[in-house]
Amino acid sequence: MSDFDRRSVLKVGLGGAALLAGPGIVPVRAAEWTNTPEPNASIRVLRWKQFIQAEFDKFAEQTKAFSEKTGVKIKLEAESWEDIRPKAAVAANVGAGPDLIIGTLDDPHKFPEKLIDMTDVADYLGAQYGGWYPVAERYGKKGNSWIAIPQGATGGCLNYRVSHVKAAGFDEFPKDTAGFLKLCQALKKNNTPAGFALGHATGDANGWCQWALWAFGGKVVNEKNEVVIDSPETIAALEYVKQLYETFIPGVLSWNDSNNNKAFLNGELSLTLNGISIWTVGKNSTDPKQQEIAKDMNHAPMPIGPVGVSTEQQNVLVYYGYKHSKYPKAVKEYIKFMMDKANYDAWEVSSNGYVSPPLPAYNDNPVWTSDPKITPYRDCLKRCRDNGYAGDLGYASAAVMGDFVVVDMFAEAASGSVTPKAAAARAAERAKRYYQV
Repeated sequence: MSDFDRRSVLKVGLGGAALLAGPGIVPVRAAEWTNTPEPNASIRVLRWKQFIQAEFDKFAEQTKAFSEKTGVKIKLEAESWEDIRPKAAVAANVGAGPDLIIGTLDDPHKFPEKLIDMTDVADYLGAQYGGWYPVAERYGKKGNSWIAIPQGATGGCLNYRVSHVKAAGFDEFPKDTAGFLKLCQALKKNNTPAGFALGHATGDANGWCQWALWAFGGKVVNEKNEVVIDSPETIAALEYVKQLYETFIPGVLSWNDSNNNKAFLNGELSLTLNGISIWTVGKNSTDPKQQEIAKDMNHAPMPIGPVGVSTEQQNVLVYYGYKHSKYPKAVKEYIKFMMDKANYDAWEVSSNGYVSPPLPAYNDNPVWTSDPKITPYRDCLKRCRDNGYAGDLGYASAAVMGDFVVVDMFAEAASGSVTPKAAAARAAERAKRYYQV
């Protein structure tokens, strides 16, 4: 899966502890690790279903190595992001099920009182590796305590066909929303259209719809957690996306997180938002057509909107363990092992940079510069906001995201089923059900 010497990963893994917190990094106090797994421990781990097989294979291999080292038995299971969310809620409500889940976004903030305190794990990792990105800390902490450990983000960047973008009259990928719209219109005219998910796609639809809302100054709530989504800024974002939608391939209203991958590798798309999985699968495919598509691909950050700053939303992945587990120390030890820099780096290499790291010390992994097409994914957590912006993460923000309030708003306005004003008003009423309880 890699274009460079894998041994170099192990070399850089030895230097992480010496790094100091840089600008914009959350510093942490030094911490010693004294945790020891319980005797005869056995834990059940539920994680997200892979989009890159080599990524999962390495994860399973490292899980097996942990078991052999510690004697802790682990049952590893995988489900789609959409299926993990309800199973996580059931486990919290009934006090049974997986001991540890690797899920998405602020889902653990729905039931923080049911979760193992992870402060010691977060302090140890932060001290070892120079501090957490602020957005990672936002997802991991509830008050002064950590309820989850960020694994990273299945970083979303724009995936595009280089030759098609050039044929549309663009030597460089547009860096602002105005240029981005012109590109999509030109691609449509050339019968090489764009396509962005507007169905209930946890990573893809949330990613670009939240970006569009924030790019024009819209937001679900303000700093006081008051619902303010029905605003002129939101209407501007909806009007913009309505124009974008006119350039899209048919069918995006029902897309989940896999549809755009398939369409792109079938040659039906020239532009979409996705992780690095499309390129990785194409590059390693035995199908000559997919190999050619991968050679013609590149990646770019989301354009900057009228607000003048990056407004990306990334699908942040988080480890969280339940208090109902009989083996909380084993749960913590497993997380620490999997997040150890040498292990994390090797896993990152196998995934070809699929997960953007939550600790900047991991940025020196050679995978990020082994190919310039990978590099944009390295800094996804530098460019993103948490999905509760501009308010707090908690039950309401997680519920609004899980209920696809923002995505549905854009889908309704873009497709013309209702006016942008009506879509914004409906989204406001839906959001208030969660924020005004």
